[in-house]
Amino acid sequence: MPKKYVVIVDDSPRSRATLGDALKRLGFEVAGEGASGAEAVRLAQKLKPDVLFLAVGLPDMDGLTAATHILETLPIPILILSSHLDQELIQRAKEAGVMAYLLKPLREEELLPAIELAISRFEEFDALRKENADLRRTLEDRKLIERAKGILMERERISEQQAFARIQKTSMNTRRSMAEIAQAILLSEAVTGRTQ
Repeated sequence: MPKKYVVIVDDSPRSRATLGDALKRLGFEVAGEGASGAEAVRLAQKLKPDVLFLAVGLPDMDGLTAATHILETLPIPILILSSHLDQELIQRAKEAGVMAYLLKPLREEELLPAIELAISRFEEFDALRKENADLRRTLEDRKLIERAKGILMERERISEQQAFARIQKTSMNTRRSMAEIAQAILLSEAVTGRTQ
């Protein structure tokens, strides 16, 4: 198994050192450490770790705010560290997209299962996110193709099947996607002023 890189952000040097030592014993590499929310954002963007450990109580912004900023641009598994159980924080962690909520003091035997579950959940979530994006793109492409078919049918007085075949053939001949051909048809229609 390739080595996983982690970043630890906690304003307590003792907590960072304890967690770092435990992670190294478990076979992880600590790629970076920080003590503030701003450092968390910077380190996450720069190092793109496999896992980010983020304390809730940070001096400039809380860990959940930092997590929200990070996850807007960089999807990575984040594990939140907190010294107390707080329902409001747990709710905020869920809304931010955090993968695990761990209580300090951390117990080393609980770390590996928490990390593995967080990574696994994250990978499932990421796969669903990509699948949703692909489905949205496919749906948008179909809408474009339907509109382009309608234009060809009206302009050329051909059947739906013939219009589809023409878009498909042009797509193959030009090595462009059917959506790109449909977009070109819609654009040419707009330029000639035929569409409202």
